[in-house]
Amino acid sequence: MLKYSGELDLVFQALSDPTRRELVDRLAQGPASVSELAAPLPISLPAVHQHLQVLQDCGLVRSAKVGRVRTCHLELKMLNTAQTWIQARKAMWERRLDRLDAFLATLPPEAAEATETSAEPPSEPSTQHEPDLPKGDQA
Repeated sequence: MLKYSGELDLVFQALSDPTRRELVDRLAQGPASVSELAAPLPISLPAVHQHLQVLQDCGLVRSAKVGRVRTCHLELKMLNTAQTWIQARKAMWERRLDRLDAFLATLPPEAAEATETSAEPPSEPSTQHEPDLPKGDQA
């Protein structure tokens, strides 16, 4: 089990918001002031501050104030932790799918064809409507 699960939960929670993902994308290009980060966004400066606070609380962003300017920097440690967690799940599913593929390869051709046809999506529902039932006969 991953020892960072609480921290990782905070990272995924922070990244669940599209505005915060946009801020992270911008900070991936390099440090920026809060004003620079807020300029392209359709939200108020206090709202940007709140989003940045969430990103700081989970460890994705760090900020430093020099004079009257607060500059934000992306912290890669927690992004790397999230990436490691995602890669572990990806590897697990790839192994499972490889085992399924190997199993399906051992099936006789008739069984493999039956498996392939059962995996097809259902056909479109009929456009014909059933006749209306009298009110006493409805389920």
